[in-house]
Amino acid sequence: MEFITLLITVIGLSLFEIISSIDNAVINADVLGGMSKRGRRWFLVWGLLFAVFVVRGLLPWVIVWSTMPQLGFIGSLTATFSNSPSVVEAVEKSAPILLAGGGIFLIFLFVHWLFMEPKSFGLWHERFFVKQGIWFYATVSIILAVIVWCALKTNPLMAFGAVVGSTVFFITNGFKLNAEVAERGLAKSKRSDGSKILYLETIDATFSIDGVLGAFAFTLSVPLIVIGNGIGALVVRQLTVGNIERIKKYRYLKNGAMYSILFLGMIMLSDAFGMNVPSWISPAITLMTVGYFFNKSHREIKFGHH
Repeated sequence: MEFITLLITVIGLSLFEIISSIDNAVINADVLGGMSKRGRRWFLVWGLLFAVFVVRGLLPWVIVWSTMPQLGFIGSLTATFSNSPSVVEAVEKSAPILLAGGGIFLIFLFVHWLFMEPKSFGLWHERFFVKQGIWFYATVSIILAVIVWCALKTNPLMAFGAVVGSTVFFITNGFKLNAEVAERGLAKSKRSDGSKILYLETIDATFSIDGVLGAFAFTLSVPLIVIGNGIGALVVRQLTVGNIERIKKYRYLKNGAMYSILFLGMIMLSDAFGMNVPSWISPAITLMTVGYFFNKSHREIKFGHH
């Protein structure tokens, strides 16, 4: 991989991690507001090390290893940097399973946001879909059925990957819905700083699955994912403590995150079915999508348009 491609990939990964973590950062900021200075500093330093090295470091490694067990635990970390023909072949053979699962997860995430979640309406069609919330389960079921049917003709394990992706979505989505309610209550509670930090880290681990699975649309290289997501996590922690009120004013950043997630999910599924999507496409689409909604938010703040 050339240096420029590596740089673009890392920038794309960092940006994706930042925008997909904004919701979590806003809730974290509310909880941190009721903590001592020492507790906040602890969350920033040790909490960050846990978030980057344990969650964002271990999770992609475990995902690659579980998809390609024949490479071994250490082998799965170095696989994407290896020039060995047998390793390259193993990665190419197993990648569609991972890409199908990740693609389905991200598309379900977008569809859930489009149909079910409260939002600032950034595009004209969003208001229509929110009124059709009852169709969410029918829509994702049809998407899964079509993808599994097509995948069975190509690779039965890819079809299984898609089912696993949908399973992970529903499990983590249930956790998230409960976590958001519990975390808002935690902000007002008198619990110790230590228990609050422990809770925040547990929630962060759940929320980070979106960013980690989305990262595979950029690259299959675990070290690159750790670097990109790690930089993103660092920026999010700083925003959480410093500028969260300013970030809240940018109403459409969440929209940018969700449309990026849709495009990345589609890229992963295209890759899984054998379409060779160039590696610069994912970072470019993420930058353009987020840029559009950031600019839309900025113009609204500046000129007061609604």
